[in-house]
Amino acid sequence: MSSSSAANQVRASHILIKHQGSRRKASWKDPEGRVINSTTRDSAVSQLKTIREDIVSGNAKFADVASRISDCSSAKRGGDLGPFGRGQMQKPFEEATYALKIGEISDIVETDSGAHIIMRTG
Repeated sequence: MSSSSAANQVRASHILIKHQGSRRKASWKDPEGRVINSTTRDSAVSQLKTIREDIVSGNAKFADVASRISDCSSAKRGGDLGPFGRGQMQKPFEEATYALKIGEISDIVETDSGAHIIMRTG
């Protein structure tokens, strides 16, 4: 049983940018939520589009950018969320991750947490 559930797991890293619409408007780098509260959804998405282009073009490394920019505590691990299975992440995040091949980076994915780009690593 456990081996089949492990076989269905994926592993991913992500970069999260929170904004006014995010469920929790605070993060490790913005504990008061000052930046988050003044960030619009469109601004978060456009920041991520630029970041994604830098990574895809080879001008930046995913883990480096995540550790500096991501509003998720996983930033300390270069954005690594570790392995997870179905039903453990918000649905749009889960679906995007499972749709990627290993090494691929998603387009912008939006959840209640904010806007993300996801790199499948396993």
